[in-house]
Amino acid sequence: MPLFRITVKSAKYANGVRIEKGMSVDVVTNNFANPVSTNGGQAVIDAFLRIYGIDIKKAGALSTAYLNVEKIG
Repeated sequence: MPLFRITVKSAKYANGVRIEKGMSVDVVTNNFANPVSTNGGQAVIDAFLRIYGIDIKKAGALSTAYLNVEKIG
């Protein structure tokens, strides 16, 4: 099961949600595809909600334009 580290590239404030550059979460998936684009990014949404208490999708930042995806395991 691959492990991905998703890191915010730049700060953004939208819809009452603020994300900061450098925020990161680790996501374990069952497939080797990018977790941001797989299954609507639900694993990434859940991880940001669990770690930081923010909804990254509501902030409009659930894309590789705002998130760096790195396979680490």
